[in-house]
Amino acid sequence: MAHVVVIGASTGGLPFAYDMKKSLGKGDKVTVISNNPNFNFIPSNPWVAVGWRTEGDISFELEPRLKRKEINLIVGEATEIKPDDNQVIVDNDKVVDYDYLVLATGPKLAFDEVEGLGPDGHSVSICTTAHAKVASDEWETFCANGGGPIVVGAVQGASCFGPAYEFATIMDTDLKKRGIRDKCPITFVTAEPYIGHLGLGGVGDSKGLLESEFRHRHIKWITNAKVASVAADKVTVEQVNDEGETIKTHEVETKHTMMLPAFKGVDTVAKLAEVDPGYVNPRGFVMVNDYQQSPVKENIFSLGVNIAIPPVEATPVMCGTPKTGYMIESMVTAIVHNIEEMIAGEAPTHHPTWNAVCIADMGDTGAAFVAMPQIPPRNVTWAKKGKMMHLAKIAFEKFFIRNMKTGNSEPAYQKYIFKMLGIERLKEGKKS
Repeated sequence: MAHVVVIGASTGGLPFAYDMKKSLGKGDKVTVISNNPNFNFIPSNPWVAVGWRTEGDISFELEPRLKRKEINLIVGEATEIKPDDNQVIVDNDKVVDYDYLVLATGPKLAFDEVEGLGPDGHSVSICTTAHAKVASDEWETFCANGGGPIVVGAVQGASCFGPAYEFATIMDTDLKKRGIRDKCPITFVTAEPYIGHLGLGGVGDSKGLLESEFRHRHIKWITNAKVASVAADKVTVEQVNDEGETIKTHEVETKHTMMLPAFKGVDTVAKLAEVDPGYVNPRGFVMVNDYQQSPVKENIFSLGVNIAIPPVEATPVMCGTPKTGYMIESMVTAIVHNIEEMIAGEAPTHHPTWNAVCIADMGDTGAAFVAMPQIPPRNVTWAKKGKMMHLAKIAFEKFFIRNMKTGNSEPAYQKYIFKMLGIERLKEGKKS
């Protein structure tokens, strides 16, 4: 009898748990360890932060859904991983034995790397739903007081740029609806070397598309930016040249600030370096091979934001590589099949494609980006903008939450549609 344990129950961990349970034999078990009793659909956080969604709209309780699928749920903090003993310690005292461990923890938010950054400082956050709820309250106060200058973007070392673009344009749309956009100049500050880089070296004409959108919306920008500090009334930014040398220091006035932080590996995972430095990189992200498998311990796998991926190219200011939704889905599928093979006494053979299919909302329009694979060089790359993409993001939200409630992570019709478009989760010759 095999026992598969996954730490994390977000957009990577929960689909994995469902798919793994379907693939296992009758006597095998799946256990989910989550520090949150609820599933939150993180891509909707920008909408929560301006009051277009509530937490209840994008969240649901995990326990009844997992129980219905005969998946065990432990609500608590995974405080220690003992890979040599095949054990996870929860809340410092509960021992969970495993045969296979999947790390889907998500990241640690490194707000502390920039003075004044984050909810405990002088900026709001959309990285978690709890943060977005607080941001929504601050947004209402900001608007009720007549608005003012806004700074939005992503600091040095950030890797998840898409939500910053979404939030900038969503705020712009909401302010227009409230009739106070003219009182709220918006400045987009980013570590990217150009608008639309996205940590991916651009996707299709993402540079032209997003620059045009910002010009149309009167959103100014500062690129190649290192954020020195965030204060209640200003953001201090050092702009660098191609050699990384500071050429100008900006003090950007603000009354409402949201800047995405850099990510690190969560403490429990980062501490694996004390067991063997091969488990994680210096930032605490999990090292994996082509099968999403630890190079140190073959029964440990990892997926999602907590895996180590090098930057796609050198940039004057450090930009990480994002781990996007469909890319994570391909990791899920590969790991499920690889664990199946290992239980059967075979070597793992499945490689995820890491194809990226991203839909970004812009409040009243939207954009879609396709990069196959996500890491260049690519076979396919394009970017499109239009009202349909805005509607598609809304539809995807409902679709994904429904799938997570019912335990069906990839309905047959979704798989068929993506296959017609040439978008698949596993590399050719590695499918089953």
